[in-house]
Amino acid sequence: MSRLAGKVALVTGGSRGIGAAIARRLAEDGADVALTYVSSPAKADAVVAEIKALGRKGLALAADSADAAAVVSAVERTVEVFGRIDIIVNNAGIFIGGSLDNDTLEDIDRTLAVNVRAVYVGSQAAARHMGKGGRIISIGSCLAELVGDPGITLYSLSKAALVGLTKGMARDLGPRGITVNIVHPGPTDTDMNPAEGAHADQQRSRLPLGHYGKATDIAAAVAYLAGEDAGFVTGAALAVDGGFAA
Repeated sequence: MSRLAGKVALVTGGSRGIGAAIARRLAEDGADVALTYVSSPAKADAVVAEIKALGRKGLALAADSADAAAVVSAVERTVEVFGRIDIIVNNAGIFIGGSLDNDTLEDIDRTLAVNVRAVYVGSQAAARHMGKGGRIISIGSCLAELVGDPGITLYSLSKAALVGLTKGMARDLGPRGITVNIVHPGPTDTDMNPAEGAHADQQRSRLPLGHYGKATDIAAAVAYLAGEDAGFVTGAALAVDGGFAA
């Protein structure tokens, strides 16, 4: 496929799980893809090898999203190597569970740094290089819309914040022809939340469809938002959650 031929994408946290699936899908659709990773260089290199096997250019960049300067540097390095950036997918995120009483200031600061601040500064840096047709896509969570259990206040806060950020950026960047959207995954079968994990049955019981999603389901939604067919979609939240928040 060549829906994204000539485009360059950066996927943060692209070495595994949903991020890796997004990187592969964008490459399948014709984009050259850079991705960031924190602690899995071998996995990042393996994804890049898959991208190159598809005939596209790939690049793995070490960047901890808790470090704002590293996020901006990853954007600048993508532009330096590929000559442009058309799509940024803000996928990197962390989950620190625990009760409101037990969340520490360090937990709060790190969660907001990775899940919110990195999205802001990465999008800001990428937008400086984007022209008409640019795409900013963030990965949120179904827990931004419906907090079904205790112990996830901090995580839900961080993902809900991305909704406001998405809408604000859509207003700011719309006049330049840049769209900004967010995808809310539900329970998705990855190594961080396996479909046969300890809490899987509880999560499945909340899903009208009765089963976990696949990382490729999320990647398909991102690919749609990255392409020309979504040119009139901005400031939107797209739930790919099996009906979790219905």
